[in-house]
Amino acid sequence: MVSICCGRNLQFASRSRCLFALSVDRLPNLNRRHSVKIASCPDDKIYDIVIIGGGVVGMATARELKLRYPVFKMAVLEKEDKLAAHQSGNNSGVVHAGIYYKPGSLKAKLCVQGCYLSYKYFDKKNIPYKKCGKIIVATDPVEIPALEELYQRGLKNNVRDIRMISGHEIQEIEPHCHGVKAIHSPHTGIVDWGLVTEHYGKDFEDAGGKIYLNFKVTGFKEQRKPVTKGSTTYPVNITSENNSVNAAYVIVCSGLHSDVLAKMSGCSGDPRIIPFRGEYLLLKKNKCHLVNGNIYPVPDPRYPFLGVHFTPRMDGSVWLGPNAILAFKREGYRWKDFDWKELKEVLAYPGFRKLAFKYLGFGSKEMLKSAFPFLQVKELQKYIPEITFSDVERGPAGVRAQAMDTSGQLVDDFVFDTGAIGEFGERILHCRNAPSPGATSSLAIAMMIADKAKAVFDL
Repeated sequence: MVSICCGRNLQFASRSRCLFALSVDRLPNLNRRHSVKIASCPDDKIYDIVIIGGGVVGMATARELKLRYPVFKMAVLEKEDKLAAHQSGNNSGVVHAGIYYKPGSLKAKLCVQGCYLSYKYFDKKNIPYKKCGKIIVATDPVEIPALEELYQRGLKNNVRDIRMISGHEIQEIEPHCHGVKAIHSPHTGIVDWGLVTEHYGKDFEDAGGKIYLNFKVTGFKEQRKPVTKGSTTYPVNITSENNSVNAAYVIVCSGLHSDVLAKMSGCSGDPRIIPFRGEYLLLKKNKCHLVNGNIYPVPDPRYPFLGVHFTPRMDGSVWLGPNAILAFKREGYRWKDFDWKELKEVLAYPGFRKLAFKYLGFGSKEMLKSAFPFLQVKELQKYIPEITFSDVERGPAGVRAQAMDTSGQLVDDFVFDTGAIGEFGERILHCRNAPSPGATSSLAIAMMIADKAKAVFDL
């Protein structure tokens, strides 16, 4: 559902559930004239639009905006020393087809559209990928009704060429996989999303955009005497520890830190980002022949996360997992990655406490799987019985930026927000939640954000 709350005060209509809420009638005009004294600022630090966040969504958005508005001066600010340093470069690399999502939802539409646009982009840029396909396998007859419902979702979402297959047909596609029935999605694929993000960045730079690395945003300041060039003012000063830039407008796509940056510009602390770490096992090289494509479970509606699956990678390896456990810091890829301040904020958040209590048993099992990988192997053996504990080793991990509301509900759709500090705040648009499959949907999400920026900023 799309909710646009018009009026003088920005508000969310059931914030955790509405897609976005923006106060449109009080938004500034790019061509509005201001009677202000020009402040001194180097021209190379003044931008019409600044995008914060060098992940796959941020860079796709920057690319899309630069293609639409080639004469605008634009910059991307990224706090790390490379693009795609976190979620975008530490995921399983799947190109999703759009089966799982509620029919008619924006999430479903963007995934299907994004899948099509992604393959088209890969071909144009000669980015290596594989359409290895995916099967969603019911290993027990009790799972078949849920599988049938999932199949109907896929059909309603216009996912291309999916079909229901029998146990015998499963083994034609995955000879070592056992199941009673499955959905086959031939257009699900794999790619290196970190590499894709780098290509988005190159497109942006080739079009004249500027990327600042090692620029960790520490605050937004309103210029008392904003820079003015012609009829455009640049009142937003974005600071880091040792650098700053001025902007007319700002778009924030900061993933794991989206709630932190939103609060910097006066927005509410909700929805809150809760970091969940997903740990993978690796199938040893001599056993990688057991898996041809993606093998996924039927989602269990009782639990908030999908469960273990088999994912081949572009480098020939096979990832197994992940589990889902609370990370002890926003970028906590290991148990020893710990930030007491960030952890205390998570534990004090009412929404997390409600979620943890509701899924206490599930969460405890996930933590045990982390400590004792053989428990995760037992789950995997439901699909490929040949795999043994000696066939696996610990692998990489990623951290998911899960948006959550105060009731403990996982926010499963897009949330946009603008700052709440006068005209200064109105010039900052926050993409506070771009849920999975954000990478697959990145080009479609970028088009949506660019449309939103055009309306919000009257570009």
